[in-house]
Amino acid sequence: MAVDARPHHLGHRQRLREKILKHGPAGLADYELLELILFGAIPRGDVKPLAKELIRHFGSFADVISAEPQRLLEVTGVGSSAAAYIKAVQAASLRLLQDQVLERPVISSWDALLDYCRASMAYIRQEQFRILFLDKRNTLIGDEIQQKGTVDHTPVYPREVVKRALELGATAIIMVHNHPSGDPTPSRADVDMTKQVVDAARSLGITVHDHVIIAKRESYSFKSHGLL
Repeated sequence: MAVDARPHHLGHRQRLREKILKHGPAGLADYELLELILFGAIPRGDVKPLAKELIRHFGSFADVISAEPQRLLEVTGVGSSAAAYIKAVQAASLRLLQDQVLERPVISSWDALLDYCRASMAYIRQEQFRILFLDKRNTLIGDEIQQKGTVDHTPVYPREVVKRALELGATAIIMVHNHPSGDPTPSRADVDMTKQVVDAARSLGITVHDHVIIAKRESYSFKSHGLL
């Protein structure tokens, strides 16, 4: 009887492609989805071990996709091409989520807005403070990162926040920042800063609808907790 000496991964790529086309992404394990991404960057060889190692190293598929390029390159087997493909997938995901909220009334797309913020910020290792700018119809007209900080602190200047809102012609804003620790509970500094921004905005006719803190598994709304 002849023994098939071909590498076991031959045909695996085609089977995975057929699997996602037939069953959609829900039919794939996380490492299989990551394999499909790596196929484009690594045209030959078995990438399953690398896909599994990436997920083991970073903790989850979402953590892999959200990892900074330099951290991806630290994993043996990941070159600049693979890192670029992975970051392109993240960029495409964010672009899709952003399209669900830009130029739409915030009230009717609140869940989509939170999904976009989680995807954008939940997996970042440093604190990041962004402002969502709204017009008089509460339609999102701008989304900007205002400040970046350390793992547990981001400096925020109320006058700069209000100044930018006026430049864009916004009549309301939503503040959003992340807590890399995973705990979305606001600090005393978060509460004090929010009050300062609210006071500065109110004096110029700008409403602060909410301040949302994003973590990997949950979020915290100042408005829902009676702090606005």
